[in-house]
Amino acid sequence: MSVNITIEISRTFETSASYDRVFDLLADVPASVSHFPKVEQLVDLGDNAYRWEMKKIGVDKHAIQTVYACQYSADKERGSITWAPVKGEGNSEVQGSWSVVDKGGRVEVRFQTKGSLTLPLPSLLKLAISPVVKHEFNSLVDVYMDNLQKEFAS
Repeated sequence: MSVNITIEISRTFETSASYDRVFDLLADVPASVSHFPKVEQLVDLGDNAYRWEMKKIGVDKHAIQTVYACQYSADKERGSITWAPVKGEGNSEVQGSWSVVDKGGRVEVRFQTKGSLTLPLPSLLKLAISPVVKHEFNSLVDVYMDNLQKEFAS
């Protein structure tokens, strides 16, 4: 038995950092991921694909670990960084994008992602566990956005 949980997250912020600085950091996956909380390990799979191995959440036999891999693509001229799932890697599939727009003195940064997490739990637990998992991932993304904004402000 397993439970599938889908999470969609969207965030936008502006910074006074230069377009080049913002884009270059976000397009450098290891540099960007270094600002994401609770990443146990980022594994370079080659060809700009990376496997994310998150720290376990929960206690003992009820702890879950999210593992997924994405193939990244960056287009600086368009201000677009995208990622798509690498099939067969981990217990989740994640896709999404960064959009970086120069607004003349400010840079607008938009983050969108959608993930599907499969957990080895009885389906009866979906109603109870789904809000907890969604809250945890939203909290992680909020910390990530805060960390990036602090980095761009320095």
